[in-house]
Amino acid sequence: MKKNIAIVAGGDSSEFVVSLKSAEGIYSFIDKDKYNLYIAIVKKDEWSVRLSNGEHTPIDKNDFSFSENGKKIRFDFAYITIHGTPGEDGRLQGYFDLIGLPYSSCGMLVSALTFNKYVCNHYLNDFGVRIAKSIRLMHGESITPEEVVARLGLPVFVKPNDGGSSFGVTKVKEAAALPAAIDKAFAEGKEVVIESFIAGTEVTCGCYKVKGKEVIFPITEVVTSNEFFDFDAKYNGQVQEITPARISAEWTQKVQQETSRIYDLLGAKGLIRVDYIIPADGEPYLLEINTTPGMTATSFIPQQVKAAGLNITDVMNDIIENEIN
Repeated sequence: MKKNIAIVAGGDSSEFVVSLKSAEGIYSFIDKDKYNLYIAIVKKDEWSVRLSNGEHTPIDKNDFSFSENGKKIRFDFAYITIHGTPGEDGRLQGYFDLIGLPYSSCGMLVSALTFNKYVCNHYLNDFGVRIAKSIRLMHGESITPEEVVARLGLPVFVKPNDGGSSFGVTKVKEAAALPAAIDKAFAEGKEVVIESFIAGTEVTCGCYKVKGKEVIFPITEVVTSNEFFDFDAKYNGQVQEITPARISAEWTQKVQQETSRIYDLLGAKGLIRVDYIIPADGEPYLLEINTTPGMTATSFIPQQVKAAGLNITDVMNDIIENEIN
């Protein structure tokens, strides 16, 4: 009998539309001869499943089931592709743990940790992972431009501590622009990180580990004509994504080894993607970790799967079967 798979998308953040695009990508990647696929939309109090006729039917939150043609259908597995809360910050993972539904991504603790960029980076820094200097502001806190410049210099990045897809991110080159950038970041979240700018080559590396197998993908180099890898660069084509990256074999190996080490240090699960900046001195700095990376046909992970000579459907099978078999 075919297993029922929920591709869980949506969420409560500005990344809602991006999540739906990832859900369509994952739907196209998973083997439909092997699994019954449904896209489940989770948004605040509106939890529903999209049926084959395009209509939506409510999800029973007691067990994440739904009804179709008068029959109750339960899911055997959830592939979480929400970028932002509640699918990337551990809340949905905790719910699925409580009802006993296996899922694709990191568990509740790891998801919560990696969603808080500042806390995660400083946690990993204790294990020797190199990170940029930064300042965290909680809601209601303030800081003078003069203090930011004294501690971090210029330029700096100002961004929400708990967001993604570059929503609310500003590259600030002048002290006078800092207050507006901080307000913009606070509009997307309750915490803001101000981070020193590091010039260098931006790269990203995907990884997953299942029973008896670990896969570290080829590295992608990110080259944007914009000030940084912002929303337009990510989703409107204003970027070059070069896989494999044009870096030396030595630094390719170092980035891949560091990605594998970070996976283990966190106790990660499923697919993750780790972003770095490699400055002129060569030693990479961690930028951030994505535990529900974008999965459209042109996203980094599918690009890296192809460059590795692998089949994305096989990768999906690995992730699913690792949890339900």
